[in-house]
Amino acid sequence: MNSKVRHPCSPKPSLTARPLLSVRQAQGLESTFKLLANATRLRMLHALARAGELCVGQIADELGMKPQAVSNQLQRLAARGIVEARRDGLLIHYSILDPCVLALLHQGWCLAEDARVRAFDRVEKAAS
Repeated sequence: MNSKVRHPCSPKPSLTARPLLSVRQAQGLESTFKLLANATRLRMLHALARAGELCVGQIADELGMKPQAVSNQLQRLAARGIVEARRDGLLIHYSILDPCVLALLHQGWCLAEDARVRAFDRVEKAAS
């Protein structure tokens, strides 16, 4: 994982120890998932996780996008406290602010890969 993330997650109770999500809490969680449920933003976060810090132009080059489009998406992530910006002259460098994002990205990727394997196994089992 990215060692440059400077803000550790604060300690939290386990999922099973928490009371049932309130409607408001569930809506906040839904909003976070909706923000992250975007292929472009997920690719940006993965690029940042791999590099630690990148400027807009570097991300644009890596993703094959225009810098303005990258900047717009990064601003959305920054507004939610997921990434942070650091100005260096004319360049703005971005990095992941919240390490929970790294764990979520990793877990989501694992879930998607495992789901694909399980679906393949079901098809194979049905065919035999």
